[in-house]
Amino acid sequence: MSQQSLRRDTAARREPREIPPLAEVRRITEKKRDAWWTVLLVDPVATPLVRQTALRTRITPNQITWGAFLLGLGSAVCFAFGDWRWLCLGAVIYHLSFILDCMDGKVARLTGQGSVFGAWLDFVFDRIRVMVCGVALMGGQYERTGDVTYVWLALAVVGLDTLRYINSLEIFKVRYTMRKQIKARVRAARRAENQAELAFMEDLLRENPEADVERDQAAASAAPGEPGAPAGPGAPAGVPRSRQVIDLHQEFRGRFPAYLRARSFLLRHRIRTHLVSGVEFQMGVFILGPLFDAVIPATIVSGALLLVFELAIIYKLLLSTRDFTRTIDSFEQPVTTTAPTHRTRPRCIDHGRC
Repeated sequence: MSQQSLRRDTAARREPREIPPLAEVRRITEKKRDAWWTVLLVDPVATPLVRQTALRTRITPNQITWGAFLLGLGSAVCFAFGDWRWLCLGAVIYHLSFILDCMDGKVARLTGQGSVFGAWLDFVFDRIRVMVCGVALMGGQYERTGDVTYVWLALAVVGLDTLRYINSLEIFKVRYTMRKQIKARVRAARRAENQAELAFMEDLLRENPEADVERDQAAASAAPGEPGAPAGPGAPAGVPRSRQVIDLHQEFRGRFPAYLRARSFLLRHRIRTHLVSGVEFQMGVFILGPLFDAVIPATIVSGALLLVFELAIIYKLLLSTRDFTRTIDSFEQPVTTTAPTHRTRPRCIDHGRC
């Protein structure tokens, strides 16, 4: 690099960044749906800090990730002492660690400094933090009380956190495979018969979380007997009327109509319907339990609720695979015409409900 280029780069680094107002920072950095703990107790603190961090410092997202990790280790040290005052301090430090953990991604989105290695680092540090804090918390309580229950709880905390991540990764792979196969079938049908553009209902709801879910579902099940369900008056805003909408959660929504109303309400407040995820599990074990000196009941209740919601996700996936099978089968049925033809086309994209 020439000295002139080096001087330009140095000057650029010294120039203040153009950071938008707080409202715009919220729009850029906050997820459209997130854990309720994050929405209510983290984002109100983290987002203003993100703006000030980007505006006044040159701290990178990876440096924030390291800071969150080190704070997490600090909370583990406090947990290891076992005394209630140390537990309270450890809980406070753990929450500060989680705020920093949320800030690294927000800073990356705001400044465009995200990287694949940063995502890997964040993932690995999160798992290490949970493991170390779980062992330290339960080990400190075992040292204080001699109750072997804490040994089993340490194993349970680490095991549940690992199970949750394995389950989420496998479910993502299954959903990705189903969507990929459906897109391949629709592309082939579109090439053969000029079919309409394809969209998945879950993507439309993710892009527009304030859309009315019941109207969105009606859009997905419109025009029974037709080769596709085009977006109509009930579709989310901005969806072309010619776009085919596939809902791989059709059977789940049909079995649990109250879910639609609850989901619509929560999404209007940016809260995802998975109310007890890994975030809430960690907060129950590492914040609520230590603060109220109730480590055993808080861990048991948090773990049980996590399992309930994980099983609900698995059940939802099972019903989704049935919708997937019906959708794929609809592409296999030949069209009856007066002239012989070897082509097939999807008779009903509403998953066998015609």
